[in-house]
Amino acid sequence: MRRLLLPLLLSLAAVGCSSEPSGPPPGGTIAAFERIDTQPGNGAEAVTGQKVSVHYTGWIYDERADNKHGKTFDSSVERGEPFTFTLGAGQVIRGWDEGVVGMKVGGKRTLMIPPEFGYGDRQVGPIPAGSSLVEVRPPRRVAVIGGGPAGLFAAERLRAAGLDVDLYEAKGSPGRKFLIAGKGGLNLTHSDPRPLFDSRYREQAASVGQWLDGFDAQALRDWAAGFGVETYVGSSGRVFPVDRKAAPLLRGWVRRLKEQGVRLHVNHRWQGWGEDGALRFATESGALDVRADATVLALGGGSWPQLGSDGAWVPALQAHAVDIAPLQSANCGFDVAWTPFFAQRHAGAPLKPVVAHWHGLNGSLIYALSADLRDTINRDGHATLWLDLVPGRDNARLQADLSQPRKGRSFGEHLRRQAGLDAVKTALVFETLGKDAGNDLSAVVTTLKRLPLRLLRPRPMAEVISTAGGVRLDALDDGLMLRALPGVFCAGEMLDWEAPTGGYLLTACYASGLRAADGVTAWLATR
Repeated sequence: MRRLLLPLLLSLAAVGCSSEPSGPPPGGTIAAFERIDTQPGNGAEAVTGQKVSVHYTGWIYDERADNKHGKTFDSSVERGEPFTFTLGAGQVIRGWDEGVVGMKVGGKRTLMIPPEFGYGDRQVGPIPAGSSLVEVRPPRRVAVIGGGPAGLFAAERLRAAGLDVDLYEAKGSPGRKFLIAGKGGLNLTHSDPRPLFDSRYREQAASVGQWLDGFDAQALRDWAAGFGVETYVGSSGRVFPVDRKAAPLLRGWVRRLKEQGVRLHVNHRWQGWGEDGALRFATESGALDVRADATVLALGGGSWPQLGSDGAWVPALQAHAVDIAPLQSANCGFDVAWTPFFAQRHAGAPLKPVVAHWHGLNGSLIYALSADLRDTINRDGHATLWLDLVPGRDNARLQADLSQPRKGRSFGEHLRRQAGLDAVKTALVFETLGKDAGNDLSAVVTTLKRLPLRLLRPRPMAEVISTAGGVRLDALDDGLMLRALPGVFCAGEMLDWEAPTGGYLLTACYASGLRAADGVTAWLATR
C-alpha cells in the first residue's frame, strides 16, 4: 500500500499515564471536534486503511493565548522525522484517525481536538487529564530555484523532511540538461574507489568529499534502483542505466515529487530579490514576488544556456557581496590556428583519441586535460599540446622505416606506407613542417613523436559540457548556506568546483543538493 507524506499530526507515546480526576483545564475546553484546512493539498488523498507519514506540532488548547496555542507538547518538525501510522487502525487517538482522512499530500490542516477525541480523563506525559488539543504543522516554506539534478534532489530531500517545497524552473520543464546527458547513455556515476573518486575534484576534493560522505556513488545507484532503474559498470568504470536512457528516470522522478506534494512552477525565471527581500520571478503572466522561509539556489553554471544554465544569477549574488570565482569553460575543446586548407579538408576527422574541428580540437582526452590546459592558457596566453602520432614505434625505427626508397611515391603516400599514418595525421605533419617536409627526415621523425599543437583559448562556455568557477566554497557554511545571505543555500554546478566527465559531475550535483537540503532543515529547526 502506498505511503503518503502529509504535513500534519502526531501520536503520543502513552508514557506517564494517570487516570486520577482533575479540575477543568485553566485554558478552557474545545466544544466540538473540528478540521480546518489552511492549505488544500494537490497530491494523493489519505483514506482509511492506508499507511501515512505525517509531520505535526501539538499544543495544549488555551483560549487565553494567541491562536489558542498553549504549551507545545510535541513536534515532529523539531525532530526532523515524520510519524507513520495506519489510518483507522486505532494506533493513534480518535482525533487523528478521523482528522487525517481526506487530507491530500501537500495540504495543511489544523485539528481542534476536544478531550473525548484525545486522551479524555487520562494524563499522558506532559498533557494534563481532560485537555483539549490543537494540532497543526505551521507552514515552513522552502523555495528551490533550478530544476536540474541538484535542485530536484534538494526538493526531494526537503519534502521528505516535512517542509513545504516550491520548485521553480526557468524553462518549460525540469531536467533538460539531464536529458541531454542521456543522449550519451546517461553516465550517472563512476566505480572508482572512494579516494580516487574524491581526487577527481582537484583543489576541492576535501570539500566535495564531505558532500559525498552523505551521498556517494553507491547511494546514487541505490536511489536509481528505487525507480526500477538498474545500473551496470562499463569497461571504463563508468556507471550507466541498463537501458542507457534518461527520460524514464526523469519522468518517474518528477512524478514522484508531485505525488509527495512538491509544487512545480515552470517558466519562472529568477530575477533576484525585490527591495522587501521577496524572491522575484519573471513569468509568462508578468512579474511575481514570492516569500519563503528558506531558499535553495541550484541555478547551474554557464554551459548550455539554451537549457537554462546561463550564469545570469552572478550579478544578483554579487550585489549582495557574495564572492564568486569567474565562470570558465570546463570539459571543453580548444581553438587551434589551423590553416584554411587543413580546416576545410579535415574538419571533423578523428585523430584518436581526439577530433580535429574547424576551430581546433575536441574529444575525451582533451576534456580530461582541459582544466590544466585552460589554467596554462590563463597564465601564459597559450598552451602547447604534444602529440605522439606513432606511439608504437621509437625514433630509431621511424628513421629506418622512412629512409626506405620512395620509388616515385609522394612523401604523403610514403608516410602512409612506411609510418602507418592516415590522411589527417599526414596533413598535420605538413601543417607543422610545411610542404617541403620530406626534405628533412630527422625533423619529420621528431615531429611524428612530438608534434606541437598551440592551443589559443578554450571554446566558449555556451557550447561546453560544464563550467568551472562559481560561488566560492568559503562563502558558504558547512550546510552550503551563504554567509552573506542567511537562509539562502546553494547547490550544484553554480558552486566553485569542477570535475572531469565520467559521472563525477552528476554525483557531486546530487550530493550537494542533499547537503544544502539538510542545511536548510537544520537551520529552520533553530528558528
